[in-house]
Amino acid sequence: MQEREGRVVEVLLVEDDPGDVLMTREAFEDNKLRNRLTVVPDGVEALQYLRREGEHTDAVTPDLVLLDLNLPRMSGREVLEEMKGDPVLRSIPVVVLTTSEADEDVRSSYALHANAYVTKPVDFDRFIDVVRQIDEFFVEVVRLPGR
Repeated sequence: MQEREGRVVEVLLVEDDPGDVLMTREAFEDNKLRNRLTVVPDGVEALQYLRREGEHTDAVTPDLVLLDLNLPRMSGREVLEEMKGDPVLRSIPVVVLTTSEADEDVRSSYALHANAYVTKPVDFDRFIDVVRQIDEFFVEVVRLPGR
């Protein structure tokens, strides 16, 4: 069940690679996930969305953020630092979902208070499985802050 207390879970994907966006959308569809996936292509727009600024004044606060590290205009690290330094945004769980396997990226993400760090598999079937596992854990297993 992908609903929490009768509502669809809101997921914000911060990803600039159209192929990864497509794979994530397909993973949600293949897994029959009822979560609502909103996509923004860079860190600046992610913060505008989260803060309901500019064209995002009607944005819904996400229950979970899937964040790539390598983004244009503002890196995922900077987004994570801004989110976790903001009393309004810090409680939103953030899963870093990136291609990097570098120990430094893992360490710095956790130092900035990421809730999880997941390396994107290049194999589509494995990618679908990883997205399903993230969904199961953050939507079905843990209790997320309510709105």
